[in-house]
Amino acid sequence: MSDAATLRKQLKIKSGSAKRLYKEHRLYQKEEEDLKRKLDQYVADNAEEWDVKNTRRMLEESGKMITDSASRLGAVVQELRELVVAAEQDAELAQDEELMKAKETLEEVSV
Repeated sequence: MSDAATLRKQLKIKSGSAKRLYKEHRLYQKEEEDLKRKLDQYVADNAEEWDVKNTRRMLEESGKMITDSASRLGAVVQELRELVVAAEQDAELAQDEELMKAKETLEEVSV
């Protein structure tokens, strides 16, 4: 496989990974917001101690997952940027569809 074909394939793979990780990151952020609302409601309603404690534990776990997904997303975005720079320097890929898609993905997922 030529370098251009390998680079094209890697652009497609890393773009897909970046989109998936961005979606995952957003889902964890939404979950955290929902759990905060739920916890506030439990506290306001004087809910059972177990419900409050369990929701706090889930909220803490969501916070850890946000941190983890953000670091994984950052690593993939950095790798994708490097691939885009390499592809732009390759005359064969300068106007390639995968390169354009990768640039769009970078704009989409930049946190």
